Amino acid sequence: MHNKSIKQTKLQHNKFLLLIFPAKIINSFFFLSSFIVRSSSDSKTLMEDSALGTTTPSYSRHVDRLINSNHYNSPSRAIYSDRFIPSRSGSNFALFGINSSPESREDGSTAYSALLRTALFGPDAAGGVVPPVTPEKRNSNSPVLSLPSRNIFRYKTETRRSMHSLEPFMSDEAVPGVNHSPVKAPRKVPRSPYKVLDAPALQDDFYLNLVDWSSHNVLAVGLGNCVYLWNACSSKVTKLCDLGIDDCVCSVGWAQRGTHLAVGTSNGKVQIWDASRCKKIRTMEGHRLRVGALAWSSSLLSSGGRDKNIYQRDIRAQEDFVSKLSGHKSEVCGLKWSYDNRELASGGNDNRLFVWNQHSTQPVLKYCEHTAAVKAIAWSPHLHGLLASGGGTADRCIRFWNTTTNSHLSCMDTGSQVCNLVWSKNVNELVSTHGYSQNQIIVWRYPTMSKLATLTGHTYRVLYLAISPDGQTIVTGAGDETLRFWNVFPSPKSQNSDSQIGASSLGRTTIR
Repeated sequence: MHNKSIKQTKLQHNKFLLLIFPAKIINSFFFLSSFIVRSSSDSKTLMEDSALGTTTPSYSRHVDRLINSNHYNSPSRAIYSDRFIPSRSGSNFALFGINSSPESREDGSTAYSALLRTALFGPDAAGGVVPPVTPEKRNSNSPVLSLPSRNIFRYKTETRRSMHSLEPFMSDEAVPGVNHSPVKAPRKVPRSPYKVLDAPALQDDFYLNLVDWSSHNVLAVGLGNCVYLWNACSSKVTKLCDLGIDDCVCSVGWAQRGTHLAVGTSNGKVQIWDASRCKKIRTMEGHRLRVGALAWSSSLLSSGGRDKNIYQRDIRAQEDFVSKLSGHKSEVCGLKWSYDNRELASGGNDNRLFVWNQHSTQPVLKYCEHTAAVKAIAWSPHLHGLLASGGGTADRCIRFWNTTTNSHLSCMDTGSQVCNLVWSKNVNELVSTHGYSQNQIIVWRYPTMSKLATLTGHTYRVLYLAISPDGQTIVTGAGDETLRFWNVFPSPKSQNSDSQIGASSLGRTTIR
């Protein structure tokens, strides 16, 4: 009976404690643990009082102790807290590279705020961001730990990353000398031609332009007094015309669309041929000496000759030419219309590069920086008004011009005579062909002008250059009487099917 009475009394007192201290008991399990620890020291007294049947005064003393718990210290155990806050004083966090001190959290918050300010407002806003270094907790009882390794499965783990790697949208330039993005491997350009054609009687004359590639994938080549057509899809060779023993071919140029081919002759005439029917449409005169340069702009044909003049010809008009452009003091050897057909660039043996518009008879821009003949001319298909030009043996430089602002942008000394230039339509790169003394072909990345590839194989200066309609392949011609085909540019992004160029069997054949 006494035991049953004692149990009922304990239950009543526990309910009484829950009513008096609900918040402390509900919010803190640790408090109950402390209560058990504190009351354990008096368990002997409690059992003795229970045996005598005098439990009520003893429990009253326990209640008084609980009410005055802030002022009561147990002689056997230390009081940690009245809330559930674990004590980490005995934990060795340094063993795992962890620091739980409030100072480190404050330092991390400060560093994150500085990093965020830097990302949003630039490097100057944060006054310099220094990645936080977590201090290692060492005490006198623990030995000094060695430097942390990066093996996650070893003690003293180092898992911290550079704070710069956490920046969400800061550019690489914000951290000098650090590149966070993976380095893209340079594109590989095949160093050998995939096809070689023999071209007997291909003249070794710097001032002529004897190779051109049409939008219908047909290559026109002037060999001696004849013009031959080579179909890049079928490898079929067709003889278009024979000028006779008293004349020879000095230039060829395809219309931008269609099958019309212009042929400049040594007698100063310009012939228009329909290549699909191998039929001559008309012959236009005007020049007194050979016609070494041709350039099309829609139905307008420009021709430059050794007589220093440029004639503008509209093939729809009955007249042989509609205007005459004068300005060069020597033979005109380079002509190129811009992609928007608004500007015509001309280069001459007088070391001059001129720019004309559709209505001018005098050059609107004059560039005199070259120190040798300017035959190599190329307009950028990517940026309006960007023009590249190359100089001859005494110059050896490729120069870049902005015709919109009339400014000289840059100059690159190539080390060899610059014979021809062509810009890629697919990527911002260009190709230059060279003569004395290395006879090389160079693929450049613009605007850095870093060399992607240097191609060799011709034994004479590489005077002639044309690009395929898909923009992937170039053909080069030289006085060694060969035409070589190179895959130098990537395919356009919009192109889904493989190019037909180069589909024919590899090997060496002849074009005539």
